[in-house]
Amino acid sequence: MEDFAEKSTQFAIQSGAQYCDVRAETVESDGFLLENGEIEHFTSSRDSGLGIRVLANGAWGFFSISNPKSLDEVKNSTMDAVKSALHYSTNKKYKVKLAESQVYVDKVDFSVSKKPILEELAKIGFECDSIIRSNKRIHKSSLSMEHDTFSKYFVNSDGTKITQRFEDTIANVIATAHESGLTESVNATEGGRGGLEMILDKNNIMKTSEFVAQKASELLDAKTAKEEKATVVMNPDFVALLSHEILGHPSEADRVLGKEMAWAGGAWWAGKLGEKIGSHELNVIDDPTLPSLGYYKYDDEGVFAKSKLLIENGILVNHMQSRETASIFNTAPNSGMRATGYGFMPLIRMACTCIQGGDWDPQEMIKEVKNGYLISNMKVPSIDMMRYNWSISCQFAQKIENGELKELLRDVIVMGIAPDFFNSIDACGKDFTVRPITNCGKGDPMQIMRMGNGGPHVRGIATVKSVGV
Repeated sequence: MEDFAEKSTQFAIQSGAQYCDVRAETVESDGFLLENGEIEHFTSSRDSGLGIRVLANGAWGFFSISNPKSLDEVKNSTMDAVKSALHYSTNKKYKVKLAESQVYVDKVDFSVSKKPILEELAKIGFECDSIIRSNKRIHKSSLSMEHDTFSKYFVNSDGTKITQRFEDTIANVIATAHESGLTESVNATEGGRGGLEMILDKNNIMKTSEFVAQKASELLDAKTAKEEKATVVMNPDFVALLSHEILGHPSEADRVLGKEMAWAGGAWWAGKLGEKIGSHELNVIDDPTLPSLGYYKYDDEGVFAKSKLLIENGILVNHMQSRETASIFNTAPNSGMRATGYGFMPLIRMACTCIQGGDWDPQEMIKEVKNGYLISNMKVPSIDMMRYNWSISCQFAQKIENGELKELLRDVIVMGIAPDFFNSIDACGKDFTVRPITNCGKGDPMQIMRMGNGGPHVRGIATVKSVGV
């Protein structure tokens, strides 16, 4: 595979391409779904292939091959990619230019402390299921667990040659309680880039299972919230989804340029670099070097990964860039390109977008609130095309009165307008947590990507209501 990849770059340049990169990838995946004490199904897959991307006469061409068998097959596929680029270049008004990027030759093996095997994952799954169903009000227990091994070799015509090997271990748990016609579910995802330590040591999946069961049961007795604009203190799990939807996605330079408009939308702050878009308390980063499902040393253009400061003290200072968009913005590429697999062209994707921690103790943040809500744990987002108006439901909330936490609330939605909410932020906690995100979609054809998102407790002003109230 590595030899085929290197030969492909040579064929492309010989055929008239000005640039070529190839990703040779192998993925092994094993997992299962467990519901109410029974295995619904096991999954096992193995896939490998080449993703060949060429730039010819200012236009991109792409061709992918599964399990290439011969050099002739690789050569013909590379030629097809070049022909495609040349065809599209004839009607292309603006020619693609690439920002300079340093050449690297490197091999990276991400560490795994406890190698998962499927039988051991299943044993853990049954234990979690037993914990969830031990709560008498639980109607359904659902768990899925997955272990994936990735080997990625990147080579380009500039001379970069990079191998990266890593493993992901992920567990999803859902507890559904039902009583007197009311159904409430609480779910959680644990895991990250690594082995069993990601679900046993870093975030213990057994404790998570106990938590989701207990909280789902408690929500059967919870009240609903009246609609009002109030102070909200958001916990890190909820902030993770907020960071993802209204900070991460609009920071992707292709959205800023309107290149994703027809499919997934743009960014309301396009053209606002250097302008104030939030309070002085708001600082936002995207950092591939933070341990998470978005952890990598090089992106899928071979650009060295580093932390990107996106918002500094409320000022928009940067976007996530590819080599192509960096040329348009007259800046440096900053390791923002990734593809779901060799069968797709890479896109600008967040790695681990987070609101940075502040100086506040979370309990002190709550004590200062006379009338408000503690918003906990992510659920379902609804965001407009420009990421301007947003609505995100939480799994549960608590009323705050005179600095004290009161009754538990269910089916709560938090709504805001991006600049208004950002400017209302007056406190960020000392705590900082990164949460796993496993199902972010972007592009056409759709690419589902894994990443991390997170932050501390954050306090601001938003509209709160319960569904149907």
